Amino acid sequence: MEIMKNAVPVTFSDLETFENAYHSKRYYAAMTHSVSKTSVADAAFCPENAYRMRRVYFIDIPTLPVTNQKASGRCWLFAALNVMREIIAKKYNLEKFEISQNYIAFWDKFEKINYFLESVIDTANLPSDDRTVSWIVSTGIQDGGQWDMMVALVKKYGLVSKDAMPETFQSSNTGAMNAMINTKLRAYTAELRRMIRGGASAEDVNTEKNRILSEMYRILCICFGEPPKKFDFEYKNKDTLEYGIICDITPTEFYEKYIGGILDDYVSIINAPTEDKPFNKTYTVNYLGNVLEGAPILYLNLEMDELVSLVIKQLKDKEVVWFGSDVGKFGNRAEGIWDDLSYDYGSAFDIDYDISKADALDYRNSCMNHAMVITGVNLDENDKPNRWKIENSWGDQNGDEGYYMMSGTWFDRFVYQAVVHKKYLSEEQLKMLEEKPIRLNPWDPMGSLANCD
Repeated sequence: MEIMKNAVPVTFSDLETFENAYHSKRYYAAMTHSVSKTSVADAAFCPENAYRMRRVYFIDIPTLPVTNQKASGRCWLFAALNVMREIIAKKYNLEKFEISQNYIAFWDKFEKINYFLESVIDTANLPSDDRTVSWIVSTGIQDGGQWDMMVALVKKYGLVSKDAMPETFQSSNTGAMNAMINTKLRAYTAELRRMIRGGASAEDVNTEKNRILSEMYRILCICFGEPPKKFDFEYKNKDTLEYGIICDITPTEFYEKYIGGILDDYVSIINAPTEDKPFNKTYTVNYLGNVLEGAPILYLNLEMDELVSLVIKQLKDKEVVWFGSDVGKFGNRAEGIWDDLSYDYGSAFDIDYDISKADALDYRNSCMNHAMVITGVNLDENDKPNRWKIENSWGDQNGDEGYYMMSGTWFDRFVYQAVVHKKYLSEEQLKMLEEKPIRLNPWDPMGSLANCD
């Protein structure tokens, strides 16, 4: 079979036509001169729209100072722990408090390694160029994750305060460590596949897997430090300055005491308006997870107006919302603003720059890549959201001391997921959660992980 049998090459006649079209308007020359000395984003900046993005919100939930994930892709963990720390901080009236991100990241890495090895074992008899095998091996282990993956970790390993397991250089700068681990895991992949295809017993394969896990545990301890089995929780009331301490508490006891079973009351809702994902159905993703015995990834796909409504209901009850979006589009990191109407690439380049949300997903122009926390929203005269306040985890140097903002139109286009309490769902939506989820391939865009730094 010939490849691209009927493909049409570019001719010199075509080039002449294109050149003449480029020279047909002085405007094109002016833009050429402009972008030679400035960024494309600055050239497309639309001030009359940008100035409407004011940091005033109808609902504005007070939260603790922002955190900093630094050069790591642990945004999903930071965002989730930022949600949970508010519960503890309110109980003890704390001015500053963080749950150890390093502790959860350690166990996430360890569980992902085991999940990776089990995936390799499960697919050992498939060809090495099988798409699933290629996806598993090329993805390896990374920093990214999902809300349900965080829940599985916390329910198994508990939580500790940040001073019980603080950050290390490697936990805050994960690139080199991840590369080293993935190189070893790919070498182990070849070894395990040869064992299994050579007829090794399940017992022998598991023995080898445990040897690998022991090596990986050692590497993680060297990079992150060894996770504490017990710690002291010290705190001080910001108003009364009263000091308190709880001694020798285990991570699981700490989680059960301050968070408990409430995580089971939350559900991930998504907006994926593609033809292959009907609304009002639940979805899961093959070979996506960390803790094998944890609950699988579960999404409920809803129309955007329903997702927005549920998020606002939770905010009105003064509870923040974990969410996932594509922060690579129409953003100003220094100002801390995401707004698609602040940039007019269409006028700048004389093109139709629109692409639907469905097409952006189907053709890999966009997907969820960063998780943050919604802490406020402004509503217009029709009770429609036009600005959202965000607690990010990129430190306090950008935005409003680390707090960011997104416009209502940007939210609709680039927010893909939110986590809300089940009590806000309708009876019909709750029944949807009981249906058997539709299984998605691991490379599906809705299987993407929040891992932006």
